[in-house]
Amino acid sequence: MSRGHIPYSVPLIIGHRGSSGYAPENTLAAFDMAVQEGADGIEFDVRLARDGLPVVIHDASLVRTAYLERLVEEFDSTLLSKFYAGEWYNTRRPKFARESFAWERIPTLAQVFERYGAHYLYVEMKCEEPSRRAGLARAVVGLMREHGLGERVIVKSFEHDSLIEVKRLAPEVRTAALFGRSWPRPLVPASKIIREAEACGADEISLHRSLLRKTTVEAARRRGFEVVVWTANSSVLLRRAVALNLRAVITDYPRYLKAVLTQKLLPREGAHR
Repeated sequence: MSRGHIPYSVPLIIGHRGSSGYAPENTLAAFDMAVQEGADGIEFDVRLARDGLPVVIHDASLVRTAYLERLVEEFDSTLLSKFYAGEWYNTRRPKFARESFAWERIPTLAQVFERYGAHYLYVEMKCEEPSRRAGLARAVVGLMREHGLGERVIVKSFEHDSLIEVKRLAPEVRTAALFGRSWPRPLVPASKIIREAEACGADEISLHRSLLRKTTVEAARRRGFEVVVWTANSSVLLRRAVALNLRAVITDYPRYLKAVLTQKLLPREGAHR
């Protein structure tokens, strides 16, 4: 899908698992919606299927989004891509339900690269089993090269050893070290965050909104890192991100934050965190 002449935002507005406030997360419907709403890019999760190919899904289990009590790693990507992964959203958020969502399937990473390669793509590698992380890194880097994707793809992970492997395979690939609200305690010092990010050779630091502090951002910038915040769904957080000169804001509601950024304010629909 081409961006044409549309300029990018400052900071970048990135759809968290697509426009996941209004569509089932990590589906083509959510990604299409984010792009149509003016997002500069999309963020999504990838896991290895049994055949060693990455598919786009957040959970290790298929229970929540596909109503199947099995693990992602138990199936080949060809079969996973036939599973429906949108009906759960219609059940959970009937106000925004669409009949078409029920027919959304689990995408492969190759599909997403092919369809959205002109946009910024934040690819989160998820792999709880350390022995499989190198395989996931190889698969992601291989598909990036196959599709000719460069600096607009940022590979990120909470599993920082995965980022080390990405850099070993492809030093030119941008990576982001993820830090969540539970890592390792609510008020983690900036020095620890920066030390972890430097240890894995990351280019960016991606902070949960609870960790977003001016001192942390300034310290990160002094060490050469760009900073991203997630998941930011309010105008207050967006304005803070602008004031701190962050690289990107990852949000469930890209249309709303884009409107705030351009001062074309829209009413927020549904529950926002």
